[in-house]
Amino acid sequence: MLTRLALFISSLMSTVARRLQRNFYLYLAALLTLGVLLDASVFHVGMNMRQKAFDLMVRSRVIAPKPDPDIVIVDVNEASLSALAGEYGRWPWPRQVFGEFLEKIEQQKPEAVVFDILFSDADVYNPDSDAYFNDTIAATGNTFFPFLRLPEAHDKLSQVQPRMIPGIAETLSGKGKVDATIAVVLPHFEAALVPGRLGTHNIYPDPDGIVREYPLWREDYGWKLPSLPLTIGVALHYPAPESQSVLLNWRGKPFSYRYVSFSDVYRDLTAKTPKRPPDEFTGKIVIIGSTAPSLFDLKATAMAKAHPGVEILATAIDNVKHGDYLRFWRGALPYVLMSLLLIWATASAFYRNVDRDRFNKLFSWSQIGLLVVSYIGINLTNTYLDFTGPVTWAVLYFSVAKIYALATDRALQRRLALATHTGTAGLHAALMPVQIESDEPLGDALLKKLAREIETVGNLSKSVEAIKGSQSGIWGLFGDMLVVGWTCAPNDATQAGEIRREAAEIAGRMNRFLQKIGLPDGITTRHVLHEGRIAGDKALAPQWRVLFAEAVIELEHHKDQP
Repeated sequence: MLTRLALFISSLMSTVARRLQRNFYLYLAALLTLGVLLDASVFHVGMNMRQKAFDLMVRSRVIAPKPDPDIVIVDVNEASLSALAGEYGRWPWPRQVFGEFLEKIEQQKPEAVVFDILFSDADVYNPDSDAYFNDTIAATGNTFFPFLRLPEAHDKLSQVQPRMIPGIAETLSGKGKVDATIAVVLPHFEAALVPGRLGTHNIYPDPDGIVREYPLWREDYGWKLPSLPLTIGVALHYPAPESQSVLLNWRGKPFSYRYVSFSDVYRDLTAKTPKRPPDEFTGKIVIIGSTAPSLFDLKATAMAKAHPGVEILATAIDNVKHGDYLRFWRGALPYVLMSLLLIWATASAFYRNVDRDRFNKLFSWSQIGLLVVSYIGINLTNTYLDFTGPVTWAVLYFSVAKIYALATDRALQRRLALATHTGTAGLHAALMPVQIESDEPLGDALLKKLAREIETVGNLSKSVEAIKGSQSGIWGLFGDMLVVGWTCAPNDATQAGEIRREAAEIAGRMNRFLQKIGLPDGITTRHVLHEGRIAGDKALAPQWRVLFAEAVIELEHHKDQP
């Protein structure tokens, strides 16, 4: 059963090879081209590979930017919640706590105080506390507050129009819809609703749930809603970002920035005799947020499964400040063009039948080189070159083409030697030994080049095998020899004539082949075409050995043949 299956597969591959020949490589390239286009427009597998490759590379960087030392996170951590619970109860604390904190820290003249806390509702049990916090905010000019953009599905339920949000402007198109409503949660405090002090703090993960990009602004109904990092950047005169959304240039794993505990700082600021440095926050960007798991502000990022949201905000502000967020190819066009370039370059090499050993090495190193370039780029520059998808397509093409090349070679060789079955009429076989007259062996590479040149002649299926003069024992006496073989049906005079014409064409182009592969003029060749019959009712291998011996003997009898 297995033998029959092997013979069937061999026959099938031989038939495919005879019909398609090297055109298979072009058909395969066309098929993968269609696959690339479908993936870019429908399936987005290449995009997913880009994301996974980015995660791996950014986590394993050797050279990564350091977190800005002037960005300090004041952390409402579990220790702070526990330390202040006795005096102020469970979270949320009265706004008086933040009012006192802000009033004291402003005395140190920080560059900015950024709240990553959404003060959305009034504290109905402590109205005086709210009033105090509002007055404290009003006395500052460097405090920034977030607002939350709710899902668009809720927009029709909202009564807030974009123009009502302080600092929101129409986009460059100038076509903001006046009557549009937008679902947002704004700060409760009037003093926080100041133009240039508000921004969204929404974080949108990729479809796989991982945060990699940060939206600096979004357009809704012709209105531009800035993010908190963008608002801060404009207020502090940082360079204007180039993109609406940026790929975050992570500073490291969670807790890479300087953290201080909210309760520790608060206790010290309100103490009669403070012990912390009086200029601890001078000139700093102070971000007040929480890493406490109980407050549920943890996100999965390229760096960690649980990354504090406040540190994601800090990273975005850091990127905007230094303008070093990562640049990368956006859209499907670069992915498509690079993929098609690699596919068709590989197809060209297979179609032209270049030296397989050299091409295998060149292909392997080139694909590795592209990935190395991508890794070096993300270490030394702010550019992420994504070659993962294109390299994957190229490797897929190379793998299929390689299997086809090996399978068809073996199938043709097997068909040449074993295509007859017991009881059939047998085969008409033709062998053309080509003896290369040279004082020194040519070597494997040159013989392979000459064999490939012979394979390009004509359209008939043939086998080209090399016997190297460097071989030991009696085989070394043959010198450098190529043996070209054809088979056809025993009574097919037309096919036999085609074989003779192709053999004659090979003989006529032999000198040109020698020059093309770089051999000196002194090297010549001898050849002869020997034909015979392979009977189907006898053992095949002995008949082929006899036919080969007869061909070599006939070649020796034609030494004077050019």
